[in-house]
Amino acid sequence: SFVLTLVLKWFFCLESNMTDAATNMRLKLPITCFILEIILIILFGTLVQYDYETDAKEWHNTSHQDYENDFYFRYPSFQDVHVMIFVGFGFLMTFLQRYGFGSVGFNFLIAAFSLQWATLMQGFFHGMHGGKIHIGVESMINADFCTGSVLISFGAVLGKTSPIQLLTMAIFEVTLFAVNEFILLSLLGTKDAGGSMTIHTFGAYFGLMVTRILYRPNLDKSKHRNSSVYHSDLFAMIGTVYLWMFWPSFNSAITAHGDDQHRTALNTYYSLAACTLATYGMSAITSHDGKLDMVHIQNAALAGGVAVGTAGEMMLTPFGSMIVGFMAGIISVLGFKFLSPILEDKLKIQDTCGIHNLHGMPGVLGAIVGAVTAALATTDVYGQGMADVFPAVADGSVNATKQGGIQALSLAITLGIAVLGGLIVGFVLKLPVFGTPPDTLCFEDSVYWEVSLMRPERDHRVQVHFIYISNHKHVCEIMCNICVIYVAVFIFLT
Repeated sequence: SFVLTLVLKWFFCLESNMTDAATNMRLKLPITCFILEIILIILFGTLVQYDYETDAKEWHNTSHQDYENDFYFRYPSFQDVHVMIFVGFGFLMTFLQRYGFGSVGFNFLIAAFSLQWATLMQGFFHGMHGGKIHIGVESMINADFCTGSVLISFGAVLGKTSPIQLLTMAIFEVTLFAVNEFILLSLLGTKDAGGSMTIHTFGAYFGLMVTRILYRPNLDKSKHRNSSVYHSDLFAMIGTVYLWMFWPSFNSAITAHGDDQHRTALNTYYSLAACTLATYGMSAITSHDGKLDMVHIQNAALAGGVAVGTAGEMMLTPFGSMIVGFMAGIISVLGFKFLSPILEDKLKIQDTCGIHNLHGMPGVLGAIVGAVTAALATTDVYGQGMADVFPAVADGSVNATKQGGIQALSLAITLGIAVLGGLIVGFVLKLPVFGTPPDTLCFEDSVYWEVSLMRPERDHRVQVHFIYISNHKHVCEIMCNICVIYVAVFIFLT
């Protein structure tokens, strides 16, 4: 009986013990979170202070009305962007049938950290005044933009990384994002209000390089979980709808007040609408039986917002924005259907969410459209508004053609920093100290989350049942004892 007990416990719990030892977050996660937050608090206490429109003393030193405060102009857009970051991105990634907690929960974690770290990093490069980082509603929006780039990269490694790896990736990516943003916006004078380059292209290719270095040759062992079910696709569609509704606010959030902000929202509005029709049409065309693919609808319908990000504040015209959105929808669906399998089979890039199709290619398209639109800018079209959209062209520092060249150069710089940075960070995350899930337990919530005991889904692999047992050791003990009793009774009767 004693020997049988040992054998049965080994049989049922071997995988459980091996997995727990590698992925247990009881010490790793608290230590990481507490240390990071304490460092952030110290840095904020030392370097950060309210800006002119937030500080009680500074604001009341001059004569003006309270409604003139920038808060009343920017905060509605900030609310929309904030919802996109925490609800839109989070729920968009819940399509995996057994990774809903990880999608929304880890999205919440890295977003909360990234917005704090981004405030500091962006402040270091273009927010310092007298040795202090001044913050206000606009800095909150910019921090959310940076966070959005990190969440895009998160989509590439979704289900294959530990929370410690994600926080580590965020530390490096936020820093590199701020460097790239400083080079483009401050040094070169690039125009990219909606972030086609700085947010989407950077986040996509950074994430793709990270997931390339973290390539898992045996990921097929978790292939049965790398898929959706009816209700998980429905939850993901909630994220899509939120993103789709608020994307005009995202692109126009930090543009100049007045016609610029108005025009950006309008261009995004029509680009998204045209993209959605293109997505539905292409999804039916590329299906052998003419049925719609929910993956296309959830993702490609948003590509129009990405593609119009750079040129949104320019005089793109309504029909021009619709053309851009239409092209983005077509490119994105074709990417999901044909390019993603090639990237995985030939280049070993395991892109869980297909960020290359939603953010990568549409982001590059948006950068190209922005460069062309900038090169064609004339005073006859922009009038005195040229000073808001292209101040360097308005004051004669550069001509429109050169501005277009700067926009194109900015795309190359963004791709270079993203690719090189992603490769380096990927090797850092490959170190065996982060509690990474094994190839057999990817896309599985119960590795890092308490999951209610329920009847496991039918599967050809016995290991799926062990996943539940590993997180409920009392069940394992009961099963062992029952088996021992049965064997003892059998021996006695025999």
